[in-house]
Amino acid sequence: MVKKISMQDIANQLNISKNSVSQALSGKPGVSEETRRLVKQAADELGYQYSAGRMHQQGFKKAPKNIALIASDYAFSLKSFFGEIYLSVEKELRERGMNLFIESISGEAKESLTLPALLSNHEIDGILILSHISTDYTEKIISTGIPTVLIDHHSPYLQADSILTNNRFGAFTAVEHLISLGHSSIAFVGDVEFSPSYQERYEGYLLALDKYGIEPIPEFIFKNAHENQDEIGQNIENIKTKPSAWFCVNDGHGFNVTAVLQQKGYKVPEDASVCSFDNGQLSQIATPRITTMEIDLNYFGKKAVEQLCWRIGNINEPIHEILLPTKLIVRESTAQRKLDFLKN
Repeated sequence: MVKKISMQDIANQLNISKNSVSQALSGKPGVSEETRRLVKQAADELGYQYSAGRMHQQGFKKAPKNIALIASDYAFSLKSFFGEIYLSVEKELRERGMNLFIESISGEAKESLTLPALLSNHEIDGILILSHISTDYTEKIISTGIPTVLIDHHSPYLQADSILTNNRFGAFTAVEHLISLGHSSIAFVGDVEFSPSYQERYEGYLLALDKYGIEPIPEFIFKNAHENQDEIGQNIENIKTKPSAWFCVNDGHGFNVTAVLQQKGYKVPEDASVCSFDNGQLSQIATPRITTMEIDLNYFGKKAVEQLCWRIGNINEPIHEILLPTKLIVRESTAQRKLDFLKN
């Protein structure tokens, strides 16, 4: 059996470190041009096999065929949101004559930084990472050198293209809608630590209040709220006066807030308006149906594949963050304000 040549073999041949070899082959800074030339020459002489990502970085041209879609077990379980993005990715790749490989990342794999087997068992030309796994795990995937695009997630620590919702402007529009109905006591509900998207929606909420000269009321800001009816019910119970409107970071929170208010005898929207985000199934089956910000999930997948194909052919171009717009869907859960506050 012929031995597979490794980066360590190249390092031994040139009497340099394995890290220097990696930097030279990946095109990253940190080594001189002379060292880079010698490493490439040694790699060719020894018969080193480049990965798909490193082939792109070294200028090899071939039509991309195999794309990996990677996400956490949790993201794949959110079928009403990420399921639609996955279907649009699959459709777009099929139309381009490309193959899709899917890998679900368990909590154990995330903690141990164990990369998907498909990245070594198949010739993968590009990677799509759906939503958040962990910064360390995502960084390790990016370090393989295979062109990677993040979907609905970004971080200052991750050097990869991202396809994102314009969360700040979307939240601004939602809260502005509530203000246009005469509401000035507007609550915020969502866990900003859970996702950068929720932090950005909180910022959009604050931007809208500031635009209209409305002072945020700390008692009405639940920015560590989990998507749990009992917890939300306790939060509502603990405030002496009730907001006339509620802005929720997603439809799950919007559904729970609506249900809890109704359980406590308040009418939506007569006593309190509720507005959420995503236009998922829960906003549509709630009674009343919930006003929300719509995200075009089909376009999300299409844009992600389009950007990945571009990145594969333009490996050294600067990182792109692409913001996709949202649309306000007005339904029965929001109405003109009748009272500033609802007292217990």
